[in-house]
Amino acid sequence: MSIKHSLIASCLAAGALAAGVVQAQAYPSKPVRFVVTYPAGGSSDVMARIIGKKLTELWGQNVLVDSRPGAAGAVGMEYAAKQAPDGHTFLLGNFGPVLANPLLNKVKYDVDKDFVPVGQITRAANILVTPVTLPVKNVKDVIALAKKQPGVLTYATSGPGSMSHLVGELFKRVAQVDIVTVPFQGGVYSIAAVQGGHIMLMFSDAPPVMGNIKAGKLKALAVTSGQRTPFNPDLPTLAEQGLKGFDASNWWGIMFPAGVQQSAVNKVSADLKTALNDAEVKKNLGTMAIEAVYSTPQEFAAFIKAERKLWGDLIREAKISGNQ
Repeated sequence: MSIKHSLIASCLAAGALAAGVVQAQAYPSKPVRFVVTYPAGGSSDVMARIIGKKLTELWGQNVLVDSRPGAAGAVGMEYAAKQAPDGHTFLLGNFGPVLANPLLNKVKYDVDKDFVPVGQITRAANILVTPVTLPVKNVKDVIALAKKQPGVLTYATSGPGSMSHLVGELFKRVAQVDIVTVPFQGGVYSIAAVQGGHIMLMFSDAPPVMGNIKAGKLKALAVTSGQRTPFNPDLPTLAEQGLKGFDASNWWGIMFPAGVQQSAVNKVSADLKTALNDAEVKKNLGTMAIEAVYSTPQEFAAFIKAERKLWGDLIREAKISGNQ
């Protein structure tokens, strides 16, 4: 090859490399839609706006939250699955629509085939609460009481297949107790029933019950996560109180429609790590008792697989259906 031809080849190669770098740096090249499967104003919506604001700052492109609620998250999941895999639409996946709903009901999406996991971003432990009048001081007392009076103690849920329901069933299995499920149409009614002493137990999200706990209207006994939370550091875990290995938290993560380029997955994953380490992001999530958690795409995929086995086995063993 002549010197002239060598120079031309080198220039072409350098140009191609530069074009590739520019293309990578240009992503995202337009506003990004952040699909949320729950209504505006809820914790998922607020979370998406907190994360989206930081990503907007990092990218110089607006991240627009697009709420698509309905059918326990199925509407938003189906919508996101049908979007073009160009990297400019991603989904805020959650325990309910990603795991519980497909395990309990027929849905028109396949999480493994229709989505690409990018990373877990947050988690939130439930709190075991009781009426202040219930004569128990800790979880061991609850278990002892339940075993002394099988089928007498009750626990409230915010509906069949909800996090409060499934965590309660896991508690029954691990503690080997017989307590009765009482479903309500939403958390507000179930919390009121426990506060009034009509129902004995509930595994609740932290925000709806913290005010009543501080006011002495509810008794908090434990958190359901594997470790104590930074929001209630004095509240022991269930595992600390005899239920070895108990670890159940609500969680959220980012997913792309299937077919997206790996470069987009890598870019968003890296920038999520930056966003989740931001002090303001952590502070704002903390106001909802939600903890920022970063995981790689591979770690998130493995986490989803493990969660599906845990809850799938429980649902089958307890014969739980979505219309109980």
